[in-house]
Amino acid sequence: MTKSPSDRIVISAEKFYRELNDTPHGRYRSWGYCYKAFHDARKVADVDYDYLSLQLAFYLASWGMYRGSSFLLQKDYKIHLPVIKELLNSKYDPLFGIRCNDLRKNENKDLFNKLNIKLQDYYETVRRAVKGEDIKQKVSDTLITKVLMGTLGCVPAYDRYFVAGVKALHIATGNYNLDSLLKLVDFYEENEQVLEKARSKMKVLGLGYPQMKVLDMGLWQIGLEEARKR
Repeated sequence: MTKSPSDRIVISAEKFYRELNDTPHGRYRSWGYCYKAFHDARKVADVDYDYLSLQLAFYLASWGMYRGSSFLLQKDYKIHLPVIKELLNSKYDPLFGIRCNDLRKNENKDLFNKLNIKLQDYYETVRRAVKGEDIKQKVSDTLITKVLMGTLGCVPAYDRYFVAGVKALHIATGNYNLDSLLKLVDFYEENEQVLEKARSKMKVLGLGYPQMKVLDMGLWQIGLEEARKR
C-alpha cells in the first residue's frame, strides 16, 4: 500500500529522531545544543556571545558547512558574532520556533525577509574578503537556512537531501523563498493532526521540536534514502 506524503514524513522523521537518540555523541546532536543555547540566550541579559559563536560554528561544521571549499573554513568561529548579535535582537523573537501558520502573518513575513537579506549581505561580505573578488552567485541558501534552523528553528535547512525529499513528494519547490515556505505551511496545516502527533513526542534538552524541524528531519531522511537508491 502506497503511503501518503505525510505518513512518509512522519515515518522518516521518527526514524531520524530514534537514531539520533540512540547514538551518543552523534554529530547531528549539535543542532539541539545550538537551538537550546539560542533559546536560553533570548531570556538573559548577560549574553555569552563567544559561547554562542562556538555553538553555531560547530553546528554548521557538523552539518557540512565547513568543507574544504567553504569560505567559512578560512575564518575562526568569531566570524559569526555580528550575525549572532543580530539574531538575538528581540524583534526576531516571533520567529523563534515559529508555528507554521504564524508565518502567514505579514509582520512575520516582513521580519523573515529582512533577516534573510541581512544574513545574505553579511556572509557575502565575508566571502568576498576571503575570495578576494566578487562572485556572481549569491551565498548559498544552504548556509543561510542552516543558520536559521540552528538558531531560530524557523525554516528547514535547504540542503541537497532536504531538497531531494521535497521533490520526491512534490509538496513544494526546491527553491528557497517565501513562496516555497508557504507551500510547506500549506502542507503542514493540511496534515496537522498526524504531524503534530509525531512532534508531540520529540524533545531536545527540555524543548519541544519546532514544526519546521519535523519537516526538515523527515524530508532530509527521505532525500537521503532516495539518493541511496541510485
